[in-house]
Amino acid sequence: MRELVLTPKFKRAFRKFTKRNAKLQQQIENTLIEMEIDVFASVLSTHKLSGNLYGLWACSCGYDCRIIFSIESGEEEVIVLLDIGTHDEVY
Repeated sequence: MRELVLTPKFKRAFRKFTKRNAKLQQQIENTLIEMEIDVFASVLSTHKLSGNLYGLWACSCGYDCRIIFSIESGEEEVIVLLDIGTHDEVY
């Protein structure tokens, strides 16, 4: 199980995103739990990014909701959540 680290930018984007669509909050929280268990679970559609976001990862948490994150290695792997929003907002 990996630890999730929420950056201030992610927290702001999460508040803003769920304020627009409160129904998504539970779905996003379920996605975060799934990420802690297995970030590469098929339901998350986790994939590497390229271009300006090269080196980062993204996963899906609904039809038009994406989470951008990095996987940091140390004593234990940590998932650093960087951004959340619609496809067009985060890419």
